[in-house]
Amino acid sequence: MGIYLNPGNEAFVSAIQDDIYVDKTGIIAYTNHKIGKRNRYLCISRPRRFGKSMAAEMLCAYYARGCDSGKIFEKLEIRQNPSYKEYLNQYDVLFLNIQQFLSGAKCAENLATYLQKVVLAELREVYGEWIPKEEEQLSTALAMIFSKDKREKKGFIFIIDEWDCIFREEKENKKAQKEYLDFLKDLLKDRTYVKLAYMTGILPIKKYGTHSALNIFDEFSMTDSKRLAEFVGFTEQEVKELCQEYNMDFEEARRWYDGYCFKRTKHIYNPKSIVDAMIEEEFHSYWIGTETYEALKVYIDMNFDGLKDAIVSMLGGVAYKIDTGTFQNDMTSFESKDDVLTLLVHLGYLAYNGEKQEVFIPNEEVRSEFLRAVKQSGWSRVVDAIITSEELLKATLEKDAETVAMGIDAVHTEQTSILSYNNENSLSCVITLAYFSAQRDYILIRELPAGKGFADIVFLPRRHTDQPALIVELKWDQSAEGAICQIKNKEYVKALEEYSGELILVGINYDKRSKKHHCVIESYKIGD
Repeated sequence: MGIYLNPGNEAFVSAIQDDIYVDKTGIIAYTNHKIGKRNRYLCISRPRRFGKSMAAEMLCAYYARGCDSGKIFEKLEIRQNPSYKEYLNQYDVLFLNIQQFLSGAKCAENLATYLQKVVLAELREVYGEWIPKEEEQLSTALAMIFSKDKREKKGFIFIIDEWDCIFREEKENKKAQKEYLDFLKDLLKDRTYVKLAYMTGILPIKKYGTHSALNIFDEFSMTDSKRLAEFVGFTEQEVKELCQEYNMDFEEARRWYDGYCFKRTKHIYNPKSIVDAMIEEEFHSYWIGTETYEALKVYIDMNFDGLKDAIVSMLGGVAYKIDTGTFQNDMTSFESKDDVLTLLVHLGYLAYNGEKQEVFIPNEEVRSEFLRAVKQSGWSRVVDAIITSEELLKATLEKDAETVAMGIDAVHTEQTSILSYNNENSLSCVITLAYFSAQRDYILIRELPAGKGFADIVFLPRRHTDQPALIVELKWDQSAEGAICQIKNKEYVKALEEYSGELILVGINYDKRSKKHHCVIESYKIGD
């Protein structure tokens, strides 16, 4: 076993011996199905803390010759798959951690040369008689080995980790990036010695214009994970089982770490944060352990029209529609706010709903990082609105309508006037931001199907609180009294019949002439 050629299974053994290990070997059934086929090129991109490297180490342990990994996998999910024994430790694996090669190369322009030099040196230890001494091209050497190898399962499986680090660490070095992509293209494209190529990183493959530089790859990303969605992070069932085992509140785990969603899997949790929360027996933001808010601050401070509005809206719990198609899959080629927001999806700071083409802040952990970034960005008006939201919630629960109206006026005129304010939707953005702190004790739902229509905003109490549910109806240049009547006439309360005791009905109207909000608050007993 070597460093790059068939590196062994020790790394994966360490992973499964950790205090918490969640079995994700099911992905091997998918990669087995791709071996030797034309669509054998897979690029898996996801944020830090989402288990990319562990998945790469798992594949190395499974495929690499000489590892004898049968005892490791015998109790794991893949053991039940019909293809399990056929490919177990049957191929030469080349494991290439590009981050390590970039560090060893000293400069980005020397990356491909350095990588080929050290990998060829190791290949010669095993296949020296088949590689001429003067040969310096890795692709040529691999082709020679493949042509002379008489084994049944010949060829190489490539596991490439941190494939995109040059785009993240050498953001402006376009020449080195292009040379690196050309090297990968020569190494992998149309090469018969490639039986499977599995690349993992944070960014999807770099585009030049409208074309991908490596168009041979089938891509699975945070904007479209397709059939591999369940392997992006922990599923809801996996988190429920962990919460039960560690006697932790599942609803709190959901509030803190859920929110990433895909067409096939609606609830994906940040795996590293879940593991940390279970072990530490405490829910809070673990993001700062591997990321800092400064990284987020750089992007939300970019001066694109509408970017600040989008961030403020999402802080208020509102999803924001974007076009991800213009993003060039790097960290510098930004042409619009949509490009910046798409990058934040790939970095894990935003979640993306592909069916609605909307982005949103996924959970409390990420929301706290946005707050840190916003505070350091000088968004004092937004920060003030968030700070005063605690008092606004208190006034609502006390049914102090005058204080609530004055508080919303302040949020609108003094703190968030950056938002365009001309309809019920923009009013809703201000209201949800004004009630920002309520998200600690409530689940906020916009346009909840209820009775004979849709309630504008509903606050459902979380299990750890004994606060009443709230139904908020908004009017634009009409009347707050009419909003209360609509709640009753359309029987919105029927959607909350499972909540015994008191409900609070809140009607809010914005008067265009006076530029003031008017509020009416009433108690309502289920069964009245």
